Formats: sequence, structure tokens, C-alpha cells
Amino acid sequence: MALQSKKTIFSSLKTLTLIFLVFLMLIIIAPFFSIFLASFKTPAELVRGAFTLPENWHLQNYLNAWSQGHFGQYFLNSLYVTIPVVLIGSLFSILAGYAFGQMRFPLDRVLFVIFLLGLMVPQETYIIPLYHLQKSLGLIDTYAAMIIPQIGMSVCFGIFWMRSFFASFPRDLLDAAQMDGCNSWQILWKVLVPNATAAISTMMVLFFVWTWNDFMIALVMISSDALRPLPLGLALFQGRWAANVPLTAAGAIIVILPSLLIYLLFQRQFIRGVTAGSLSGQ
Repeated sequence: MALQSKKTIFSSLKTLTLIFLVFLMLIIIAPFFSIFLASFKTPAELVRGAFTLPENWHLQNYLNAWSQGHFGQYFLNSLYVTIPVVLIGSLFSILAGYAFGQMRFPLDRVLFVIFLLGLMVPQETYIIPLYHLQKSLGLIDTYAAMIIPQIGMSVCFGIFWMRSFFASFPRDLLDAAQMDGCNSWQILWKVLVPNATAAISTMMVLFFVWTWNDFMIALVMISSDALRPLPLGLALFQGRWAANVPLTAAGAIIVILPSLLIYLLFQRQFIRGVTAGSLSGQ
């Protein structure tokens, strides 16, 4: 009887937990779902309710947002910034993470703490000094003004992420590779990196999402409309078309969609990487 009672209590708690998680999921999804529906409606249909289905699924809002809001150019600008940040930031993070995770050199702990400061210090505290630094270098209003700071911020996290994975890698496998004649460079690219695909994929997805959605650096460093990325372009577009909610909702979906697709494509690797990172940190 006692065992049966414990099973009943456990089953009830499991059901309540599931109901609570579903409730939280609905709270999180509801605003995105209302924006998605609004992007296909006319202003008259929007008055009837945020969650009512549109009578006709109007794609014209997306076409108007793409043409009138210059989202085509903003989309390319975001790609020009995001792709170099993801590729260069990932390369630097792998190399530095390997050095901090598997090698010992003077002041390695001090240098690692300095990199960690990049995760601790809020962006708002250094954005003005960063502006003056880039102005003195003649980088203001260029793609480099967005790419270089984003690489620096990404690498701070990437080093922390990759170091934890490389440090937890079985030492016996590395010793075996050394006995087979592999040098440090070959150990990294032939042994460690092939076994770190999940961690690297997760890191690259995070770099992409963070860079794609960044607003502050572009707002401060870019004044030319021809160089604005999507988040900054959306903010200006929203201010211009604030009365036309379906049009601004279509613009918001255009900005969100690439990040959502990247996550869905790499969802399995992302979950594997997060799980591996949590286990390696224990």
C-alpha cells in the first residue's frame, strides 16, 4: 500500500509539473503567435481581436515591409556582419579554448579571468568609450565598427564555453594521440574538434542569434541607412509606421525568422551541446 501511495503521489506531481510547464509555454508563445497572426491581417481585422484568424492571409504586408522598409538591404547588412562574426569568433574561441583547456603557460589563469570580464561587464558601460576608440581609428559608419566588437564579445563567451569542453576531454586519448606522433595542432583538429561538433555547433548558433539580434552597437556606431542591420532598421521602420500594426508585425517576423530557422535546423546539435556543457561543468 505504501509503495502504491508513493507511485500515486509521484504520478500526481508529474502531471502537475507537466500542466505548469504547458501553462508557461502558452504564456511565452502567446505574444509571438499574436504577432504572427497580425502580420497577415488588415488594420480592420486587427481590431476584432489579437488572436482571431485573418479572413484572408495577406502576404502584401510582407511585400510592403520588404520594399518600403528597405528590409532587403537591411537583411544583407545583417548577413555581412553576422557571418564574419560567427566564423572568426568560432575559430578564435576554438584555438583559445584549446590553449586554456589543455595547455599551461605563464599567467594563463589571469588571462582567462580577463576574458571572463567580457561576460560580466554590461555592454552599456563600455559602449561610449568603444565609440570614441572606433572614431579615433576611423571605423565609425563601417561594417567593421559592428563586426570587430561583436567578435570580441563572442570570443569572451566562446573561450569559456570551449575551455570547459576541452578541459573535460579524457586525457588518455590525448596521450595516445601524442604517442602516435601527433603534435598539438594535429591533436586539436584531428582528435578534439571532431569530438566537439555538438559544442561548436551550439556555440555558433548562439553567436548567430546574439549578433543577428544586436541593437546597441549598430545604434551607436552606424548612422548611414545603407549600413543598418535588421534590428536597427526595424526600430526605425516601426517609428515611421507605428499606426500600421500589421505592417510592423510583418517586419518583426522578417527579423525573427532567420534566428528561428537556424535554431530549428540545429536544434538537435544545440540540445546535445548544452547537455554536454552542463555535464562537463560538473
